[in-house]
Amino acid sequence: MGYFEVKNVCKRFGDTQVLRGIDFSMEKGQVVSIIGSSGSGKTTLLRCINFLCDPDAGEFYLENQLLFDAAEKRSLSDAAIRSKRKNFGLVFQQFNLFPQYNVKENLCLAPKLLAKEEPDFKARKKELYAAIEAHAAELLEQVGLTDKADSYPCELSGGQQQRVAIARALMLSPKILCFDEPTSALDPELTGEVLKVLKELAQKKITMIIVTHEMAFAREISDKIVFMAEGVIAEEGDPQTLFDHPKSPRLQAFLAKTEV
Repeated sequence: MGYFEVKNVCKRFGDTQVLRGIDFSMEKGQVVSIIGSSGSGKTTLLRCINFLCDPDAGEFYLENQLLFDAAEKRSLSDAAIRSKRKNFGLVFQQFNLFPQYNVKENLCLAPKLLAKEEPDFKARKKELYAAIEAHAAELLEQVGLTDKADSYPCELSGGQQQRVAIARALMLSPKILCFDEPTSALDPELTGEVLKVLKELAQKKITMIIVTHEMAFAREISDKIVFMAEGVIAEEGDPQTLFDHPKSPRLQAFLAKTEV
């Protein structure tokens, strides 16, 4: 059993079956890139994994333990779902930073809210907040934005905003970091700075799932490629084998229209 496993995940919106029984697994420290045409179900799968969308069927296993069973969803409280969601960090296409908060505040907001749930919060508030702010400073240094801690999102470029979003996702130390088309909202000249951060995270053996349209990047950074088509996994494997010797006709057609 892998570090993280997705088993038979299905999702329907009205009459449209978006996910048709998704199965894949990954090991700790791996980077899995999910590729495929628009409408293939990539983002829906990522949203299901992050508990932003309820699968109609399927199970998730993390560290050899059942994390989620769609059949038991109704019995889970909102607090239980929030607790499960903390295993994952999600970086969105559109950054989703809070415009009213500066960079440092964007990073510290969620951890400080969670700190209030600690039983000894009142006695340790100063200590807890200091640790959170120190962690934020470390992550801003990691993404090359130490000098932007007091800046607001409107004062940053798209690439800088996305790097802030990555740092914010790392603040809660998720076991798996997920990205939904992390460069799709960026001008080409800003894409490189975000890809550089992702490469550095991969070198640190951060476990990542990346939905991407950047085929060359996926080939370079990934341990495994998952190709989705019409709500199923049509093919998966290591980058070299999958890109150089695709077996699925649908993957062959997809790659023929894509620069790898």
